[in-house]
Amino acid sequence: MRTALWLAGVAWLAFGNSALSADSIKIGFVSTFSGPTAVIGNDMRNSFELALEHLGRKMDGKPVEVIYEDDQQKPDIGKQKTEKLVQSDKVDFIAGYIWSNVLLASLKTAVDSQTFLISANAGPSQLAGELCSPYVFSTSWQNDQTPQAMGLYMNQKGVKSVFLIGPNYAAGKDMLAGVKSTFKGEVVGEEYTVWPSQLDFSAELTKARNSKAESIFVFYPGAAGVQFLNQYVQAGLKQQIPLYTAFTIDELSLPLQKDNALGVPGAQEWVNDLPNEQNKKFVEDYRKKYPGLRPTYYGAQAYDAAQLINSAVVAVKGDLTKKDAMKAEMEKANFKSLRGPFKYGNNHIPIQNFYLQDVVKDAEGQLSLKTVATIVKDDQDRFHDKCPMK
Repeated sequence: MRTALWLAGVAWLAFGNSALSADSIKIGFVSTFSGPTAVIGNDMRNSFELALEHLGRKMDGKPVEVIYEDDQQKPDIGKQKTEKLVQSDKVDFIAGYIWSNVLLASLKTAVDSQTFLISANAGPSQLAGELCSPYVFSTSWQNDQTPQAMGLYMNQKGVKSVFLIGPNYAAGKDMLAGVKSTFKGEVVGEEYTVWPSQLDFSAELTKARNSKAESIFVFYPGAAGVQFLNQYVQAGLKQQIPLYTAFTIDELSLPLQKDNALGVPGAQEWVNDLPNEQNKKFVEDYRKKYPGLRPTYYGAQAYDAAQLINSAVVAVKGDLTKKDAMKAEMEKANFKSLRGPFKYGNNHIPIQNFYLQDVVKDAEGQLSLKTVATIVKDDQDRFHDKCPMK
């Protein structure tokens, strides 16, 4: 009996050591790869793949295996795909997530299994507050932060009143709440539209015009942003009511929005021209690898997610059982972020700068985004004090 137990122990140790030293690093990546918003998911995947290339497709010498899953922009599908990655594929990390409602539906699966989840875009207020977790990190922002920065800029411009328009889901509510938290003028109207099916905004634009508001603030990512901006211009409002935005104009939507986007300011924590060496290499290599495309903030955040994961794997020399040590390393944000150095708050949301971006024509006559100014430095989200982690 003792011999049998000894042999079983040796076999278990051999298996355990093999798992620690020879297995690949398995990463699940949940995003939208079908439908009108697949262009966003594809950009995130492109940038994540580029980050892996820059790492030699290895982390601490171990090969990296990525399993991409399409959430179809549906919370129930995203939850199912997250469960598959955790329970069947047994991934070591999960990254991605564009949409706040998809992330919120998927969160419990990752947290309960103690699988590290890195949100490369979605930043619902709950994630920064009461639902924060030792196993959840963001390489983007909390939803309110970017529109908060735009609210501050509108104050600088002396704007006295605004009409708010956004989609009726978690992120849309956070975005408009963010503007209201910093804007000192009057909010004369607030409209939420059906998400993601509504692409006709004529009724909302008419209400904005009739409100006599001095300005409009809008949040619409992807195809909705293209449609909104086109209809805003077609309605003749561009000459009448200035538009301020968050996440509505980016390098994916710009080729479709064209000159309609000129003169419409936005806010963001990453713009393609940020002057650090890692970012310059990223933008240059992205454009070489994917001709005709420009990287976006979605992609930059996905790139950073890969680098954050790598920092944790290297810190524990590939021993992914050392979760406390991995968490401690990720909390340092000890990697070369494309946005430049940043810190993590107690809730694992970045404390970072937000910039004013504008649309310009480059030397080739093509439209691109340019950093105009720093709106706010080292901004921390306003929900961090509701997070039980200290």
